[in-house]
Amino acid sequence: MNLNQITVPSLNVARAIQFYEKLGLTLIVEALPHYARFLCPTGDATFSIHLVEQLPNGNGIYVYFECEHLDQHVTNCKQNGIDFEQEPIDQKWLWREARLKDLDGNQLILFHAGENRINPPWRLHN
Repeated sequence: MNLNQITVPSLNVARAIQFYEKLGLTLIVEALPHYARFLCPTGDATFSIHLVEQLPNGNGIYVYFECEHLDQHVTNCKQNGIDFEQEPIDQKWLWREARLKDLDGNQLILFHAGENRINPPWRLHN
């Protein structure tokens, strides 16, 4: 299997489109007011937004976007008006991460992990 897309909820898809374009995704489907789909800048994964009447309760959704040049990408996003909750920082699980929320409160993590993305030292070997 290969992951095709992640879909997150939004109260305002048109407004969310602007946010995700600033983040660097390319809009490929615009079915307003109900749905939008983006192509990620690297690879062939897609990301979509669908209209909901109410956002989920609790911690919600966490979406990780891998960035080869994380610090530069964060700088570019900030220049486009994107606010971050956490600047890029090295984590104990060997990933470098920056955190932000989209306009609907979905948690986004921009990260770079290199070899540790799939093969951390503690990976199980079957």
